[in-house]
Amino acid sequence: MEEKMSEEVRETKESRNFIEEIIDKDIADGRTTEVCTRFPPEPNGYLHIGHAKSILLNYGLAKKYHGKFNLRFDDTNPTKEKSEFVEAIKQDVKWLGADYGDRCFFASNYFEQMYEAAVKLIRKGKAFVCDLSAEQIREYRGTLTEPGKESPYRNRSVEENLELFENMKNGMYADGEKVLRAKIDMASSNMNMRDPVIYRIAHIAHENTGDRWCIYPMYDFAHPIEDAIEGVSHSICTLEFEDHRPLYDWVVRELEYPHPPRQIEFAKMYLENIVTGKRYIKKLVENGVVDGWDDPRLVSISGLRRRGFTPQSIQMFVELSGVSKANSCSDYAMLEYCLREDLKLKKPRVMAVLDPVRLVIDNYPEGQTEELEVENNLENPELGKRLVPFGRELYINRDDFMEVPVKGYRRLYPGNEVRLMHAYFVTCTGVEKDENGQIRAVHCTYDPATRGGNAPDGRKVRGTIHWVNAATALPCEVRLFENLVDEEKGVYDKETGELNLNPHSLTILKNCYVEPALKDAKAPDSFQFVRTGFFCVDSRLSTPDHLVFNRSVPLKSSFRLPTVGKA
Repeated sequence: MEEKMSEEVRETKESRNFIEEIIDKDIADGRTTEVCTRFPPEPNGYLHIGHAKSILLNYGLAKKYHGKFNLRFDDTNPTKEKSEFVEAIKQDVKWLGADYGDRCFFASNYFEQMYEAAVKLIRKGKAFVCDLSAEQIREYRGTLTEPGKESPYRNRSVEENLELFENMKNGMYADGEKVLRAKIDMASSNMNMRDPVIYRIAHIAHENTGDRWCIYPMYDFAHPIEDAIEGVSHSICTLEFEDHRPLYDWVVRELEYPHPPRQIEFAKMYLENIVTGKRYIKKLVENGVVDGWDDPRLVSISGLRRRGFTPQSIQMFVELSGVSKANSCSDYAMLEYCLREDLKLKKPRVMAVLDPVRLVIDNYPEGQTEELEVENNLENPELGKRLVPFGRELYINRDDFMEVPVKGYRRLYPGNEVRLMHAYFVTCTGVEKDENGQIRAVHCTYDPATRGGNAPDGRKVRGTIHWVNAATALPCEVRLFENLVDEEKGVYDKETGELNLNPHSLTILKNCYVEPALKDAKAPDSFQFVRTGFFCVDSRLSTPDHLVFNRSVPLKSSFRLPTVGKA
């Protein structure tokens, strides 16, 4: 295995990021013989785009080095965790393509070993039971410029600490009455090393272990133990854990694990003017601002999936964003770019009318319908062709007609000839209005010689518009999205800290029409609606009798692919 990994390292050295360079050195030095990484979510909410980066990074490292990848739920805080979140996380990880096989673990599986580890620290004189309240512990902790004070309970005997800790486990004390703390250094320049709490009392049932435990380990104590038990070689985490690394190393060193894991930090995934924090997303869900964790306006993984994003598009986005130690912000437009790049050759291009007005071809035979053969995607002939019905009455988009055209307008107006996409040249002859002056129908004539959209006499038209046949078109609902927050004001209100919400983040169009070819469409099917964007069938709202489409991305944006160097 080691020889195989070394060859892989030599062959692709030039493409390595800083994490891979560290792993390369660990392999060369003999510190690592098998790479094992993990994704360790806390099941207290749904995953978002930032988690996608961590999942794909950890899984990618394991795959590149022919190692192992674990999914592990850090379920050490039963007050916030739900089985609903566990199942959602599993679905998201699998959807992204990170194959953890049968290597799905839970921190709660190791509670007995964690308890024994705490007892070992007590026996070594490295942990003590403390009676200070949470507020007193904060006061004793000191500041960034002043050392902390030792707890008056710090020098209890090993025997007394063992007895008190066992009593804690046996439920003899109330929540907050006592804690177990590591005995390290109250004068340390790193606040995390000033005798941190490693166990607290919580009389609450756990999703996995029920009422067996009333004491629970703190994350900073549990996490390195979990990594060590599972044989994780490299514990890849985000930058906010950099100051916690000395404590991580202290735990695995004092517990004398023969192959201690190595923690490496990288920069988080941030999106400019986008709500990414789990705490804020949770608030939006609970306040009913969005219709759930999978609302397509969110950058939760389930929200992105419902909006029509693909695993491949998110993988591309993560790769373009890079891996580095420096925090930076990516543009949401780059995420949209990645989706367009993934879909443009894969999806059929169909016609959909989102704001319909009737178009009547007066010289077309009444009652006649013909079928036009159309390429599903001109750039990808492998997607084949379909038949599109055409008749005397059609629907076109309302903004494709203008009774009094502005300068440069090339679409339909009285006296102007345009091309109906895939069909015929038509010339506008007039309009029909209701009693309120609203346009009810546009009238035109067609040239039968231009079937297929080309004139045998070589004449050209400047405008091409799309349409659907009124007699066979499928009614549907379409949902258009904008950013959840007001980008001009910024994400957060500077005075209140509340989100600056955009009241126009969701637009629902009820009276839309699509080609009959989409009659059997169901989630996660997606299509390019010509001239409009990429759309997918909504996984929650759409039914066979009521099609609902979400716009994934518009066809174009101002984003241009940046020059990406090595991280």
